Formats: sequence, C-alpha cells, structure tokens
Amino acid sequence: MEEKKGLSHSAYGGVKGDDYMPYIPASQALPEITAASIILGALFAILFGAANTYLGLKVGLTISASIPTAILATGILKGILRRNNILEANVIQSVGSVGESIAGGLIFTLPAVIIWGLSLDITTITVVALLGSLLGVLFIVPLRRFLTIEEHGSLVYPEGMAAAEVLVTGSTGGTGFRTVITGLTVGGIYKIFSGGFKFWMEEPEWTIRPMQNTIFGIDVLASLLGVGYIVGIEAALYMMAGSVVAWLGLIPLIKYIGGGLTEPLFPAAGLIRDLGAWDIWSAYIRYVGAGAVAAGGFIGLAKSLPAIISSFRSAIGGFGTGGGGIKRTEKDIPMTWVIVGAALVFFLAWFLPAINLGAAGSILVVVFSFFFAVVSARLVGIVGVSNNPVSGMTIASLLIIASVFRLMGEVSNAGMMTTIIAGAIVCVAISTAGSAGQNLKTTFIVGGTPRSIQIGSDIPAPQATLMSMVVKGVLTAQLPWTLVIIGAVFGIMCELAGVPVLTFALGLYLPIHLSGGIVIGGIIRVLIEKKYRKDENLAKQQVEKGVLLSSGLVAGDALMGIVVAAFAGLGIDIAFGRAAAFSAITGHPITATVIFLLLSFWVYSYTAKVSKSQ
Repeated sequence: MEEKKGLSHSAYGGVKGDDYMPYIPASQALPEITAASIILGALFAILFGAANTYLGLKVGLTISASIPTAILATGILKGILRRNNILEANVIQSVGSVGESIAGGLIFTLPAVIIWGLSLDITTITVVALLGSLLGVLFIVPLRRFLTIEEHGSLVYPEGMAAAEVLVTGSTGGTGFRTVITGLTVGGIYKIFSGGFKFWMEEPEWTIRPMQNTIFGIDVLASLLGVGYIVGIEAALYMMAGSVVAWLGLIPLIKYIGGGLTEPLFPAAGLIRDLGAWDIWSAYIRYVGAGAVAAGGFIGLAKSLPAIISSFRSAIGGFGTGGGGIKRTEKDIPMTWVIVGAALVFFLAWFLPAINLGAAGSILVVVFSFFFAVVSARLVGIVGVSNNPVSGMTIASLLIIASVFRLMGEVSNAGMMTTIIAGAIVCVAISTAGSAGQNLKTTFIVGGTPRSIQIGSDIPAPQATLMSMVVKGVLTAQLPWTLVIIGAVFGIMCELAGVPVLTFALGLYLPIHLSGGIVIGGIIRVLIEKKYRKDENLAKQQVEKGVLLSSGLVAGDALMGIVVAAFAGLGIDIAFGRAAAFSAITGHPITATVIFLLLSFWVYSYTAKVSKSQ
C-alpha cells in the first residue's frame, strides 16, 4: 500500500464530493470483511454496548464508541496481528460502534414498560433490537451518496472525521499521528481527573436571579471543545441560538407568567413558582424542543426528497447489471435488499408473538424509521453521534404512534405496551442510522467499500421515564400538544429566516451546557484562522493541525469515559476529589471553568505554533 502522510485538505471540503480522492483510491482493493474484522468488531460491540447500557440508564446519555474502537482496531491490527490495513480497521470500528447505537435505542425506551409495572422478556428485547437495527442500516443505503458525497463539506460528521483521522494517522505515524496522540493523551487525562477523580465538576452553572432564576452553564468536556473546533463557529452559534431561546427566553417567560398560579400547570406536577430551571426544562421545554426537531425533520426530508428519489432511481437502474462499471467506493448493497428487508420487518412486526404490533403499528414503525433515519443521519453530520437527539426524535414518533392507537381505541395496558415497543424499534433504527451515517462518512474519506460497512453492523432511566410519560399522556389524552406545536412553529420560523432548522432545534432541545462547550471550540478555530489569514496555505495547515488535535481530544475523552463507566459499573468509586480536603475547590463552578479555559488556551497555543517542518 502506498504510504501517505495523512488526509488531504479536501477531506473536509473545498471540492465537490465526486472530485474528492479518498485515502485509499477506488482502484486499489484491500481485504475489508475478514474473520478478524468481524470477530473483533463483534467483541467491541458487546464491550461498548454493555458500557453504554449502564451509562445510558444511569444518566440518560451514551458515549460514541466509533473513535475508541478505531484506536483499538488500529493498535491490534498493526501491533499484534502485524498487518497495516486501514480498511479492515474501518470495518472493525464500524461493527464495534453498532453495539453502542443499539444499546442507546433500547435503554431509552423499553425500561418504560418496567416503570409501568408490566413484564418484559429477553425475546421481546432481542426482536426489537434486530428489527430496529435492520431498518436503521437499510434506510441509510439510498441516502449514502446524498449525505456523504453530495453534502461533502456541508455536513462535517465530526466523529466520523475524527475516526478517519485516527485510522489514517495510526496507519502512517509521523507528525499527524503524534498530534492525535497528544490530543488523546490530554483528553484522557483531563477526563479521568474530571469525570473519574471528580477534582472539578463537569457541568458548572450559574443561577441568573434577575431572570427568574434561570441557569446558564457550560459542559467543560474536552470532547465538546474538540467537536466545536471541528464543526466550526457557524454551526456552534446556531446551536447556541436555540439554547439561548430556551434557557434565557422560554424558561424565564414560563416562570414569570406562571409564578402566580395557585395550581400546577400541566404537565408539571408542582407549582411553577416552586420549580427550578431544570424542572421547567424537563416539564415544558423538552416538548417544545421535540416539536422543533420534528418540524426540522419534515422540512429537511422535503428538501432532500429529490436527492433521495434520484438515489432510488439510480440504484433501481442498476438492477441486473451485477455492479459492472461502478467504482468500488460507490458499491452499496442492492436496493432489492432494502425493499425486501423493509417488507420483512413489516410482516415480522405484524405477526411475531413477541411484539405483535398489528398492521397499523407495523406500517408506522417502517414509515417513521425511514423518516427519522434521514433526520438522524443528517444531524450526526452536524454535531456527532454523542449529541444526536435520539430521544427527541423518538418522542415525536411516539406522539403520532400513540395518537393513532388512541384513535383505534387502544388505551389499555396492552395498548401502552404496543406503543412503546413500536417506539423502541423506531428508536433503535434512529440510533443505528446515525451511527451508520457516521461510519459511512469515515468509509468515504478513507476509501472503503460502503457495502462492506452496510453488511457488517441505582438506575433512574431518565429517558425511558420521559417516554413512558409521553405514551401514557397521549393514550389518556393528557399530552401538552400546545408545547409540541409551539416547537414546530419555531422550526418553521427558522426555515423562513434562513436558519438551519435542525441545528437550532438541537440547541432548543438540549441543555445549554452542551452548546457552551461547543462554542468555545469554534471560537478557538476562528482565532487560528484570523491569526494566519494573510497566509492561506499556512492557515490551512494550522487548522488541519487543530482538527487532528481535536480528534485526539474527542477520542481521549470517549475512551477514558468508557473506563470511568466500567469502574462505575463495577461499583468502584474513584472520585477522590469528593474528599473533604478538596470539596471547597471541586464544588465551585469557577474552578471547573478556569481549568476548561486553560485547556482551551493550551489547544490554541499548540495549534497556533508553527512546526519547523512547515
């Protein structure tokens, strides 16, 4: 294999997707689906799936497994098996990341059944996982070209690009590899001290008393700093705009207007004057955000429909040709597989005793899985898998599915069970589609074959509690539709104003803390670009250096996050920072903010320094 230094500048845009030359050219064929890649990928899927199951049930969030798996895959192939094959490593990381996506889809929905006091067996869980993941992968096939090639440079896919950088630099070594390893080391050390030892908090926040005690905060995570640098300031600011509307606009407004009420205002259980900012966000704003995400999804689907239809036509036009004349890097699984697979899921969901959704439920599952597969795969192109609002899209699906079942008279426990199972399949499909979209971007950049990736792939359960509330609220006619519609109106407003709807909706739905961390990373990139604006080539080199470093930060945070989760799962408390001697320091938000700013300054300094080789 021809040795290269690293990815070209055009990997991040500047050229049309059709003109981009992947790291491994289409004319060069390397083994991809091998015994080693499938076995190692499956083992990593189990490992990271288990870790994320615990983490998701505990705090309602999961960690992307693609980057840690890419690091481990490259290390094992090159260091132990003595074969330096980047495409084989790409299959390992793609298969390995599926475990995390399936786990996320299951844990955010099915525990709602247990919350209701109903029974849930392993057969139902297995069938939901299989059907949902199958739909998620299949429905990405007709979208792959549009999302990864036609949108090249527009959709960044931060974790997909970080994984590509890890694979390439791990394969070639050199200065790029050292930069990634530097970022990985710093990101890992930072994570173990913050998330593991708890020497400082990861979510500092301040109460703004003049604004009805609302909150402004920032997640001081190395991964968010890296994501912000990779996606750039524009996407970061659009996301922050949504968060500002929610936390500095809607929350104070609700508190101001509802503060004098003497009875609870549905759906909150307590008086508004007694609710904190987090309570208002959970009770009211998340419904608004879900409505905005749904509106953004419909708008995005409508705008991308011509490209989707074109992809279908192109694929159908290739029936019976045996793939002749198609470049290796353009080969997908046959479109017949997509159609037959979707039909198979429909009939299995209808007739299998483990779920038995009926005709209406099965149709809704297939339709919403396709719709939100489009949305999910596009959203991860903006903010990555870890920040993909899977729960928001699932809520939007459940709202309509539950409404249909209510119209059909299914309002009993059996109706709630059927609804949540249908929502769980859609949720797994959404999560898997996001992961698959990210992996297919990595595959496009490194020059892999899409078909290989498509073939290969005290616990409060906060997200499941929300899902149970949504389903029960609809079936009992007690859902705040007004809030959902208001969110949809925000989405329409953004489209009319020329603002990226899904990016804004993402900020509206998620805590402001996430947006804050991402914006800091975007600001650092702007400063680097301004520092070298007089020398375009040097500016590109320094930005690329920053992307490599940021990829390492994301990888280090994710990898050490898995380690921290493993300790927590074993019941081992390593939080030395909680000791009385440190409590005055660790419990203060200023401490965390200062340390994060120091990390940001280090990233700027490291990136701004021009190496002698340049």
